[in-house]
Amino acid sequence: MRKALLFICTVIVAMSFMTNNKQKDNTLSKKEKKQGWVLLFDGTSTNGWRSYKNKEQQGWDVKDGELYCKSEGVTKRADLITANKYENYELQIDWKISPKMNSGIIYMVTEDNSASYESGPEYQLIDDIGYPGKLSDKQLNGANYDMQAPVAKVSRPAGEFNHTKIVINKGHVEHWLNGTKVVDYQLWAPEWEQQKLNSKWKDVKPYGMSKSGHIALQDHGGGIAFKNIKIKPL
Repeated sequence: MRKALLFICTVIVAMSFMTNNKQKDNTLSKKEKKQGWVLLFDGTSTNGWRSYKNKEQQGWDVKDGELYCKSEGVTKRADLITANKYENYELQIDWKISPKMNSGIIYMVTEDNSASYESGPEYQLIDDIGYPGKLSDKQLNGANYDMQAPVAKVSRPAGEFNHTKIVINKGHVEHWLNGTKVVDYQLWAPEWEQQKLNSKWKDVKPYGMSKSGHIALQDHGGGIAFKNIKIKPL
């Protein structure tokens, strides 16, 4: 009996230790701060973000530590972009998509076009299984939208949080999803140029041409939530 009680107490203490040491959402650890990470979302406000081209919008809000985009009751929509521009960096972000919905993380965004996706490549976020439209491989989670398909299907079901990492360093880009690298490409290389000619971007000259820009969270009808958004310059 004593051994059993000792074992139970040990398990309780261990679980308590693990719980107490679990990092809270939307915070940086001392180690992360030392490594140069910067928090882009504080969990309580949209400080550091604004709408694309400062358009009037009603879709974005903050609740329960999540930056989310409403799917209903919205008549004026706009993508949300970072106030600052970035060039070479690692971005990490947690996100969950509602059933049947579609969104994206767009990087190297400029405001010279009518839409954010006309300037920057898009890391696709979508309900792979339940989306009502037909999807090509280049439109699945983690894809560089209509350019490179993910090499693995590792997204979690709609309604569950996924972890994304995007690395951009001197034109070399990596898309990671839930710990797996799913896309790897080199901007402006001959292969990339050919892929652009074979995509919906063939006549969109500004697409992918900026070497720095904003990071955009896409409002494609809402139904998307983000947390733990952080960036580290490279």
